[in-house]
Amino acid sequence: MLKPQRLQRGDTVAIVSLSSGIGGEPSFKHRYETGRKRLEAEFGLNVVTMPNALKGIEFLYKHPEARAADLMQAFGDGRIKAVICMIGGDDAIRLLPHIDLDVIRSNPKIFMGYSDTTSNHFMMYKAGLVSFYGPCILMEFAENVAMHEYTKRYINSVLFEPSPKLDIQPSQAWTSEFLEWAVEANSGIPRTMTADEKGFELLQGDGIAKGRLLGGCLEVLPMIIGTSIWPALEEWDSAILFLETSEHLPDPYEMKYLLRGLAAQGVISRISGVIVGKPRHEKHYVEYKQVLTQVIGNENARPDLPILYNVNFGHTSPICILPYGIMTEIDCVNKTLRLVEPAVT
Repeated sequence: MLKPQRLQRGDTVAIVSLSSGIGGEPSFKHRYETGRKRLEAEFGLNVVTMPNALKGIEFLYKHPEARAADLMQAFGDGRIKAVICMIGGDDAIRLLPHIDLDVIRSNPKIFMGYSDTTSNHFMMYKAGLVSFYGPCILMEFAENVAMHEYTKRYINSVLFEPSPKLDIQPSQAWTSEFLEWAVEANSGIPRTMTADEKGFELLQGDGIAKGRLLGGCLEVLPMIIGTSIWPALEEWDSAILFLETSEHLPDPYEMKYLLRGLAAQGVISRISGVIVGKPRHEKHYVEYKQVLTQVIGNENARPDLPILYNVNFGHTSPICILPYGIMTEIDCVNKTLRLVEPAVT
């Protein structure tokens, strides 16, 4: 996998809208401005917003080719060192016919986002580029009052100051409270945090599992399976599958069906571990655990396969960053998660 160069203060980064065009709507412009200004003030970056990123919901829905053009322009511009997504959505897969993987492969740079951006990450993976399942502009960078220190820590330690090994720690508190974004005054109200005494939970497995990270948002994966960017079966050998669920709070049956499909493909028999994000609002918290052990441990006779649960990535704040294709270690005895190589050069 190609590793992009680390970020440094003074670098130029681009904002793209590859799915929803909400960032360009008048009611939400203040959140875009907050996220953009924090990139500049807190991380010392120069920010450019790509030409179509603020054209609003209707235009971007009708023109996936314009969204893709922004991404291709950002990757082709040698001044731009990173590309950060505005927000997720539900149709980033529509960009696929308009993506030139050679442009991505020839111009490796940091690409970051999550949720529906899962589709774009698999495009990066197909091109052979390490990308980053992590913060987006309207959510983490525009967090009410101030960014979470936990999130800032992993932005710095993964993208700016990489080390040979990095422990991903549990966050001591979390929130998925939603204060209406269209009401600008709400941005000055801190979201209510809930203490998390559970930490990372080991659902099954023992010893130490190592593998390269590959996964994303559970509801998005069915749109990718069977396309040209879905990894070949051998690419799942010894991978660590990571999964998280969105604000739509999918029924446990959706997780069950996805896992059964992956098992039927032969994926479950090949991977070396599973990492699962904290569910939003902790909805279906217990039921998801039951599904994971039922399908993986019982139906597929893999009670040996480590499953680390309640990890801080995805749709519950704060979040860390998970880099695709990077060697990662699950320690079942200590219930720890560690990146065992830097994700940038």
